[in-house]
Amino acid sequence: MSSPSKRRDMDVMKLMMSDYTVETINDGINEFNVEFHGPKESNVIEAFSVASLYCPYEGGVWKVRVELPDAYPYKSPSIGFINKIFHPNVDELSGSVCLDVINQSWSPMFDLLNVFEVFLPQLLLYPNASDPLNGDAASLMMKDKAQYDQKVREYCERYAKKEHVDNNVTDESDDEASNGEAYSDGRSDSEDEVAGRADP
Repeated sequence: MSSPSKRRDMDVMKLMMSDYTVETINDGINEFNVEFHGPKESNVIEAFSVASLYCPYEGGVWKVRVELPDAYPYKSPSIGFINKIFHPNVDELSGSVCLDVINQSWSPMFDLLNVFEVFLPQLLLYPNASDPLNGDAASLMMKDKAQYDQKVREYCERYAKKEHVDNNVTDESDDEASNGEAYSDGRSDSEDEVAGRADP
């Protein structure tokens, strides 16, 4: 069995060689940002007919911060959205994610590609309103799905476009986020300015 550090190097390299844009922080591989695109609609087979499941997050682009603990892959990575997302299982202020497969049932069999190709897309396709980090999103989703979808799309339009991710990469305040000062609440100073505007 390979050592945790070799496995970490291999997993990060696999992610970098995939279709994801990976931006390392402080020239190391324990902390990095990944450009993540909202999943397109999926086909769900229900009672022998194929139904199309629309995903309101489709078209959204997020910068996701990944921090790998020293014990990775035996200990799960820490995952957080940097730009805002309206989702029952993502804390709106910190961007932290409530996802059982990452938080409780992580296994060394999983790797970083699983996080971005399976776990996060499933989180966006199938939100769990009964275990919320964002009570407003969970409540709206249960009471009025159409209004919830509309608010998700508004957030995507205001906070999750390619230019939001690109601007965040080149913004000088990103240096603060890089050294962990701004990550405690999941946003850099440039996003505080956007977040200060009235919510839709």
